[in-house]
Amino acid sequence: MFRTIHDHLFVSPQIDVEDVAAAKTLGVGLIINNRPEGESADQTPGETIAAAAAQAGIAYVVIPVTHAGFSLNQVEAFDAALKQAGDAPVLAYCRSGTRSTLLWALTMARAGLAPAQIAEQAAGAGYDIAPIRAQIDMLAATQGNTEKA
Repeated sequence: MFRTIHDHLFVSPQIDVEDVAAAKTLGVGLIINNRPEGESADQTPGETIAAAAAQAGIAYVVIPVTHAGFSLNQVEAFDAALKQAGDAPVLAYCRSGTRSTLLWALTMARAGLAPAQIAEQAAGAGYDIAPIRAQIDMLAATQGNTEKA
């Protein structure tokens, strides 16, 4: 169920309490919830995931992303969460894993990772960054990284 973006980041569709235990076995030190509360009737409430994470000794952060798109505040919050996790693997989830992957991609572009490498890592997990490629290129360019692919 968890898809590997790189050694320290997994993304996933909606998780439940049992998935928190599975994340613990992978050494996950932080779970990032990118799903707005109440998005669908069948989603496990964030407070339930937060409680399971706390019981498992896993940090938990909420950075909701709606279908309206991404903001700089969300990118900065995701970056801060990744830094908070240190060397521990992170699991980010939303409805399908796409918003989590795209938010990671924007964060990495802002940090200076080459757009081609971002696209390759996302594709390796089964996600396409094409919907935000222009934003990734723009963020990468502000970091002096204009490598294209």
